[in-house]
Amino acid sequence: MTKVALAQIAPVLLDREKTLARAIDAVREAGAAGAALIAFGEALVPGYPLWVERTDGAIFESPIQKDYFALYCEQAVCIERGDLAPFCAACRDAGLVAVLGVIERPMDRSGHTVYASRVVVDGRSVAGGRAGRVLSVHRKLMPTHEERLVWGIGDGHGLVAHPVGEWTLGALNCWENWMPLARAALYAQGVDLHVAIWPGSDRNTRDITRFIALESRSFVVSVGSITRHGDIPAHLPARERVSRPGDTLCNGGSCVAAPDGSWVLEPVVNTEGVFFAEIDHREVGRARHSFDPTGHYSRPDVLRVLVDRRRLGGAEFVDA
Repeated sequence: MTKVALAQIAPVLLDREKTLARAIDAVREAGAAGAALIAFGEALVPGYPLWVERTDGAIFESPIQKDYFALYCEQAVCIERGDLAPFCAACRDAGLVAVLGVIERPMDRSGHTVYASRVVVDGRSVAGGRAGRVLSVHRKLMPTHEERLVWGIGDGHGLVAHPVGEWTLGALNCWENWMPLARAALYAQGVDLHVAIWPGSDRNTRDITRFIALESRSFVVSVGSITRHGDIPAHLPARERVSRPGDTLCNGGSCVAAPDGSWVLEPVVNTEGVFFAEIDHREVGRARHSFDPTGHYSRPDVLRVLVDRRRLGGAEFVDA
């Protein structure tokens, strides 16, 4: 049996360091409980752009949107700069693997475009490896609706799977989980533990978590965040338009489904915390007896997926 942790926690909106501190506390709690894996919601650090739909985000040259975007870039995660070093160290100390949703500000794309990225950090001690290292960074392939006003469009570089003990781990951001070919790209790599990260709503997680489990014959861990009025700092622009006292903007919805589509952990709503589930790898083999999506029930002679995993940059230089 493997214990997994679902960190349904709140960000301090647009505050990278305070939000990372909350994530580190969750890692420590999960490590103390013996979890092998912990997962967090999409865009947790430094938060989902909740202001866009509440402050007329499509208005061109809006001072409010410009102020928010500049602050978003300032508080976003620059991995090259070492912004995740304390989090990686906490994963190393806890000896676990983490799937973390961040707003990434990469230097290879000018430093002023941000991406909804999922980061896999390996805190385990492995021969020939370095504990606490970033294994992969996947930039969301297509931001959804109003997200396109603030996030860049990602690439396929992070469509990779990772071994975690007896499991093969894959993870996607939010509505990427609705993209059949993105899922197929992970299934083809043998994924049997699928992590789906979300901003935080059971309306997103309740149906698709069980569907992906049934389609892939895998365990599926869906994790969302909690965001309440008190998680939005008072100094942010137009705060009274973004949220009012008593509001819950993201209600969580974190859950776990087994390969037969049954619930291991039903969606948890309106409660912040680190939740645990135990999963049994033998159930994958039992479920794939009748259906293996990229094994005996596939037809690669008829249907195949081509995945371009090159990291896209703004320029390619050829020097003499």
